[in-house]
Amino acid sequence: MLIKKFPFSAFSAFSAFSFSFLFLFSLLFALFLSGCSSTQERDETVGWSAQKIYSTAKSAASEGLYEKSAKYLERLEARYPYGRYAQQAQLELCYVWWKADEIANALAACDRFLKLHPNHPNADYIYYLKGLINFKEDLGFVAYLGSSDPSERDSDASKEALNSFAELLRRYPNSKYAPDAQKRVLYLVNALAQKEIHVAKYYIKRQAFLAAANRAQQVLKDFPNTPSNEEALYIMVVAYKELGLRQLHDDTLRIMQQNFPDSKYFKEGLFADKKWWHLW
Repeated sequence: MLIKKFPFSAFSAFSAFSFSFLFLFSLLFALFLSGCSSTQERDETVGWSAQKIYSTAKSAASEGLYEKSAKYLERLEARYPYGRYAQQAQLELCYVWWKADEIANALAACDRFLKLHPNHPNADYIYYLKGLINFKEDLGFVAYLGSSDPSERDSDASKEALNSFAELLRRYPNSKYAPDAQKRVLYLVNALAQKEIHVAKYYIKRQAFLAAANRAQQVLKDFPNTPSNEEALYIMVVAYKELGLRQLHDDTLRIMQQNFPDSKYFKEGLFADKKWWHLW
């Protein structure tokens, strides 16, 4: 009986392919193990106690290495989630992320801390810190005035800062952070009112008188008893005059005369027929 022999060339090619595959697999597996080993080596905190990780994080922060400090604090919380250091790490992450200019991370850390520890003795500090973070995040009033189109700018950061400071004052009126928060609330209220005034003036410039009147009226509603009220009334008087709304014009003018009898807008003759916004 004749046995049909398998072609040597085909067998050789198959063997070469199998060897190449096994070699490639072995190489990739070795690289994988090497990567795992190198990752393990890079994490210097393996085997460290919670106190050592925390001390290292504090040292990094004191040297201005805030991102590095945050990484240590995150490892501390992950490795010892139920220890007393974990809660402290959560608290200090709010600060170090802020100092590292990682605004989103800082605000997220603040919200997380307040959710996990609403009655913590340092909760007032976190409300204050949230206010500071958003206060800094806002581009500021001077930058706002430099905008070519104020109506396109928002004031979300200022409003968030105001809400945080107001919440601090409501919950913790006797907090050591309350006096500074009160000053910042006053500043933010006036700044937000003035921003709305500049939007209203922009609408006047564009001869969008109804939009200007509505914006100025909103200032009186949202920010009563602020220095911007005088100009808000003036804008409403001008807008109603241009819209031909005689009754609204007269009523608003009377209110303005009663509340601001010595207004500069009377003294400077800005109620003349001259289009005052053309001077801008």
